Amino acid sequence: MLNLERHRQMLQQCSIVAALEVIGERWSFLIVRGAFNGLSHFEEFQSTLGIARNILSNRLAGLVEHEILEREPDATDRRKVAYKLTDKGRELLPVLISLRQWGERWVSSEPSNPVLVDRQNLQPIAPMAVRSADGRPLSLGDLEWIDRPDGLWSGRPQAEPQPTDRAPVSLKLA
Repeated sequence: MLNLERHRQMLQQCSIVAALEVIGERWSFLIVRGAFNGLSHFEEFQSTLGIARNILSNRLAGLVEHEILEREPDATDRRKVAYKLTDKGRELLPVLISLRQWGERWVSSEPSNPVLVDRQNLQPIAPMAVRSADGRPLSLGDLEWIDRPDGLWSGRPQAEPQPTDRAPVSLKLA
C-alpha cells in the first residue's frame, strides 16, 4: 500500500517544480528552440517567433538570469547583443526532442517537418527513451522512487567535458 505522507514528502523534494519555474513556460521553450536553431539576436527571436517585444525581453532576461542563455557582444555589430546557449542550456536538448516527439505522437498525430537526423548517416534520430544505467529500455512499471542513499548519487550528475570552441549546433527543431 502506498504511504501517501512519505510519497508527498518525496514529491516535494522533486526538482521538476524548480525546473518548470526556470523553463516551463511556452515562450521560454520556443526561445530555447530558436537558440538551438541558430537564432541569437533579439530581432531574430522576435520576428521568427512573433512574440511581443516586452514578453521576449522578459523571457530572455530570465533565461540569462538562470544561465540557460548568455549575452555576448556581437562581433559583427557592436550595437547588438547575441544570446548563446550555455552548457546548462544545451543540456535541454533531450527535453526539447522528447517534447517534440511526444507532440508528434499525441497532439498533431503526424511527424513534424523538417526531420531531425543524425548528421553522420542522415537517418532520423531514434525516439527518446528512459534507460537504465546499463542501457536497458525501461517502462513506467520498471521504475520506482526511493530515497537517495547517504553518500550515493550525491551532487549533480557530471557532464562530459565539452570543448569551448565547438561549432554552433544547428538542429532545426521546428
